[in-house]
Amino acid sequence: MLKVVLITGASSGMGKLTAEHLSQHGYIVYAGTRDKDATVLGSSLKHIYIDVTKTDSINSAVDTIIKNEGKIDVLVNNAGYGLLATVEDGTDEEMFNQFDVNVFGLLKVTRAVLPHMRKAKNGVIINISSFLGKMGLPLLAHYNASKYAVEGIVDSLRFETLPFNIRVHSIQSGLFGTNFVEKGLVANTQTTSEDSPYKDLVSHFVPIVAKAINEGPSPQPIADAVKHIIEDKDADIFIPVGGEAETFVPLRRELSDKAFEVKIKETFGI
Repeated sequence: MLKVVLITGASSGMGKLTAEHLSQHGYIVYAGTRDKDATVLGSSLKHIYIDVTKTDSINSAVDTIIKNEGKIDVLVNNAGYGLLATVEDGTDEEMFNQFDVNVFGLLKVTRAVLPHMRKAKNGVIINISSFLGKMGLPLLAHYNASKYAVEGIVDSLRFETLPFNIRVHSIQSGLFGTNFVEKGLVANTQTTSEDSPYKDLVSHFVPIVAKAINEGPSPQPIADAVKHIIEDKDADIFIPVGGEAETFVPLRRELSDKAFEVKIKETFGI
């Protein structure tokens, strides 16, 4: 029987690529997007409306998939975005929205899917996280914090789902050539203003990140890692994927806190 997959944030970038990749390999894939005019794209790839900030849309999407397929074998929590702001400048709304999508949305989708996986005594949950869930960078504290939270959710949830044969994993993504800068990055206007006291830091650091994303490699390795986790019951819990992740995540384990901070300063010229 074909496995049924739900992927959130699948309208573009690594989410869309992963949905297409799994569909091409015979999975029944529901590509979750905020497009209310979702349509079926093919026999194994279907669009479904899901806004991770709206609980009703989550429950409706899950109910629809269960009605159509009778099960959800795999959940890929991919929906997310990044807030570019200093801690001093971040507004209440910006802080809440960052966590509403990256953390609360992930929890709500997982909450909706878990009863069905638990009853089936089978399932795989894959959270698309970031190497920034293991380290910090300037101007990204809110995003960093949200990804640290995702890593913590994986640590705890694995114990809760263990009796029900549900595996939980995290893919710690590096920087890939996606439209994240255009569609997945929200900038605080005060942080990026000409009169910001952080102007020098912004002018130095933002181009580094933008260049790494705009000129980065294809996110195909993310799609490959998702497929690997689904198909290998012994897959690692946390899998770093991409140059930055494969470099800095191991270093974070090996070096002391102070030595690691020195390495980051040297690398990014901070």
